[in-house]
Amino acid sequence: MHIPDGYLSPATCVATYAIMTPVWIYSARKVAKEVDERKIHFLALSAAFSFVIMMFNIPIPGGTTGHAVGGTLIAILLGPYSALLSISLALLVQALLFGDGGITAFAANSLVMGLIMPFTGYSLYNLLISKNASIKKKVFVSFVSAYFGINLAAFGVALLLGIQPIFFVDEKGVPLYSPFPLKITIPAMMGEHLLLFGLVEGIATALVLNYIFKLE
Repeated sequence: MHIPDGYLSPATCVATYAIMTPVWIYSARKVAKEVDERKIHFLALSAAFSFVIMMFNIPIPGGTTGHAVGGTLIAILLGPYSALLSISLALLVQALLFGDGGITAFAANSLVMGLIMPFTGYSLYNLLISKNASIKKKVFVSFVSAYFGINLAAFGVALLLGIQPIFFVDEKGVPLYSPFPLKITIPAMMGEHLLLFGLVEGIATALVLNYIFKLE
């Protein structure tokens, strides 16, 4: 799901940084007020966890990759704002040290994986779960929430890539950045995530939460 440099126009990159910069600032302030010293260690561990599982990625036609992220899992355990910061940190390290995802596309990657995914999964989980829900129901709902969250994020990537040849072409109509239209990016992204990566994300989330819930 990592978008590399060169696939998004400067205008798109600027727009995503304009969106994410206040979100990062607000999230950092909110987490600083709510997270105590003990939870900071879990925040660091969650960033490391997301970093590791995102390294196992598979190229997808259209200029990006598919992989699990752990966004909904972290959001359920630590809150969506903590998940946003953890995933953004993991993405930044990957971009700087491993060239996985781009620096110019860092905000775009954070938007889909750090904002859309955990907030969607977390919101759906809390909408479907009651306070007295059984462990089995919590685990099942976590699977559904994680599956839905990563697929919505994948759709976001497909849109970002697919709109490039619509708005950004040269005088001859040749795409300047991502050359693949929506009719390619949407099937490519959604097919892989609906059939494979969404299941991996959901199963990983359910297994980890099942273990943690049984320890409580």
